Amino acid sequence: MRIAYMLTSLGRGGAERQVIALAERMVTRGHQVVLIVLKPRETHEWPTSLEVIRLGVRKSPASFSLGLANGHRFLRSFHPDVVHSHTFPANMAARMLHLLGSAPAVLSTIHNVYEGGWRRSALYGITDGLAIHTTAVSQTVANRFIQIGAIPKSKCSVVTNGIDLAEFTSLPSRRRAIRSQLNAGDNFLWLAAGRIVPAKDYPNLLRAFACARSAYPQTQLWIAGEATVAEERRIRELARCIGISDSVHWLGLRDDMPSLLDAADGFAVSSAWEGMPLALGEAMAMEKPVVATDVGGVCELVDDAGFIVPPKDSDALADAMLRVVRMTRDLRDALGKAARERIRQHFDMNAKAEEWDALYSRLLRDRR
Repeated sequence: MRIAYMLTSLGRGGAERQVIALAERMVTRGHQVVLIVLKPRETHEWPTSLEVIRLGVRKSPASFSLGLANGHRFLRSFHPDVVHSHTFPANMAARMLHLLGSAPAVLSTIHNVYEGGWRRSALYGITDGLAIHTTAVSQTVANRFIQIGAIPKSKCSVVTNGIDLAEFTSLPSRRRAIRSQLNAGDNFLWLAAGRIVPAKDYPNLLRAFACARSAYPQTQLWIAGEATVAEERRIRELARCIGISDSVHWLGLRDDMPSLLDAADGFAVSSAWEGMPLALGEAMAMEKPVVATDVGGVCELVDDAGFIVPPKDSDALADAMLRVVRMTRDLRDALGKAARERIRQHFDMNAKAEEWDALYSRLLRDRR
């Protein structure tokens, strides 16, 4: 099978990481694979050995038209069986390429319950006939887009994110090294990861941590994620105002998440909206107790292998964090092992690759 994966960028986001992991497994399964990226190269990107075609699209109609022309020209020579696109800009570009005749079978994937305003939702519905199928990363995401009329239920299915269990396996020696390097001492260490953007609602996390820390002072919070200068200034000022600056460590963009997760004692997600957060699944694979807000597919991912609280409720998030901190070591270890087992049973990346392979084959068979 010849598969073209289309993404907006290769930036350090969860969707991009997931697509690369999937594409690399498709190669090992004997398929011919290429990545088509709308944007020019960025400073920080996920590494990959796969062939990457960059369309050079920037924020102008002329640039988008030129990028489509480049994509059309490439696909006419590649002759894909499937063009599998991810996130709104790439989903729309792939559908336009179908209209041009170079993407005969377009499969779109939606990664978040919120992919923009009503115009984007309307465009999904208007262009639905240009895709053979649409998948969502969680049932919650699927339900929302079906409800608003962006996707017909008959052409939608759910394929959740997958986690590489081999990569995300705990190493005690790594834990000791990272904790020593970052001066964690004997503190209980909370880790949060993800871009510092409104969707992640870091103010919620900072307020919850401040409350939990007042009851249990021997704690630290590490936050790994990039931010604009303005957003980082705003969030650091909030930490200063609520008196926790000395206990919050801003790690910036990191490419050593397994090491950071090894060092952590718990993982926290404070998001206001999500699709299915990859970092949360990775923390579960690393046997970390998790607390997370009930948004997007979080509940589908965690189930009873962690603590789920309402979004935008710092008191509830703080209570859940304190419950974890006050657990005995044996109880925390048991919760962590249950989390990894849930990932192994339901979200293993190799099993997800098989699921995608079967879906591609079925969709192509049904088109004949």
